[in-house]
Amino acid sequence: MISIKLPIIIIACVLLTAIVKAQNPLITNQFTADPSARVFNGRVYVYPSHDIKATPGHGRAGWFVMEDYHVFSSDNLTNWTDHGMIVSQTQVPWADPASYSMWAPDCIARNGKYYFYFPTTTKPDAPGGRGHFAVGVAISNTPVGPFKPEAEPIKGVVGIDPNVFMDNDGQAYLYWSQGNIYAAKLKPNMLEIEGEVKTLGELPVKGLKEGPYMYKHKGTYYLTYPHVENKIERLEYAVSKSPLGPFKFTGVIMDENPTGCWTNHHSIIEFKGQHYLFYHSNDLSPNFDKNRSIHANSLFFNTDGTIKKVIPTLRGVGVTKAYAKIQVDRYSDKGEDATVAFLDTAKKFDGWKTIVPASAKGWISYNSIDFGKASTQRVTARAWSADGGELEVRAGSPTGPIIASIAVRGGKEWSDYSAPVKNKISGVKNLYFTVKGSTVEVDWVSFK
Repeated sequence: MISIKLPIIIIACVLLTAIVKAQNPLITNQFTADPSARVFNGRVYVYPSHDIKATPGHGRAGWFVMEDYHVFSSDNLTNWTDHGMIVSQTQVPWADPASYSMWAPDCIARNGKYYFYFPTTTKPDAPGGRGHFAVGVAISNTPVGPFKPEAEPIKGVVGIDPNVFMDNDGQAYLYWSQGNIYAAKLKPNMLEIEGEVKTLGELPVKGLKEGPYMYKHKGTYYLTYPHVENKIERLEYAVSKSPLGPFKFTGVIMDENPTGCWTNHHSIIEFKGQHYLFYHSNDLSPNFDKNRSIHANSLFFNTDGTIKKVIPTLRGVGVTKAYAKIQVDRYSDKGEDATVAFLDTAKKFDGWKTIVPASAKGWISYNSIDFGKASTQRVTARAWSADGGELEVRAGSPTGPIIASIAVRGGKEWSDYSAPVKNKISGVKNLYFTVKGSTVEVDWVSFK
């Protein structure tokens, strides 16, 4: 994360961006949730909600506190640019400026314009009374803003989690939730619903359903949504031959979060020939699931059109350059004895470390490291060991050929240790990290 501080006058005149290099979570310098991913002009844009912590007079303690939206983009699903805040609760004419209820949004392009849909609560004197959720629209000429909110919310829509789907014939549909999941056609102006609102009632009756996201694949409409089947949300889907149903419940996309995060919310895109599922968890706040973080993993359709269940991973997606700082704690796989912990439990945005013991099951793997065509000569690790150990870099498996052995001295401080690479490496490789001697804790590894 690049932190930039400029005078207020300059900030008002330029767009400040920050580059975030991450796997899962994708964003590690702030809390993000409810990711709506879109592909515009060959680039992925993610419009999440923005969790913050409640403070006295600002939000409700112990609950979701969300005052604005950011947009992030990437051309490789590894390096993410934060384009800054695009809509705030104080900028929306019809919204309660102190509600802190800027929940799950969406964005879609049409006729050279970008329409950003968001829910929040109305002002006390709004029609319908204080505290009811409505859905608003902000419009921009670019995917990153500036977005200008409309003066009024969409009439006839009461609820949260707006999602917009554009069919091949150009007809747009709006989906949202409020106890049930609802759908309606949108007029060409993208600001008004057309015709009746339909309740999508063919879904499971028991448990909360929210966060609808419509996706079309090979002529089939996939209505995907979070659902509390047991105690917390899992991601499910139902299929139809029409965007308004009837839908047939078909299966589960992702099981309940193993971290115990009560909510999940998602989107699906195809990018460069691969489908991806974006969703959220509470990695950066394991003890408070109202501060969440967005993830992405590959998604696959079976030959019969069903969706193969997605297993959440820390490695996520994308290719990592060998010459960057490779965060091995975002692993592809690990042995039972290897563990991951925060570098500093008081500063969780500082990230994680990997604790690798000297045992047969004490290994960690990291896939898709791109060495390019250059000759790799050395490897550096940011590491620490109480009694001293040797971090081994291996190819192919935990017992594969040793590429390098990095001696880590015993001590009390983190340090950078380097070693020569024994053999030339090129192309995209999967690496394994093992240890000899005493346990070694690793922050990152980088080649040069």
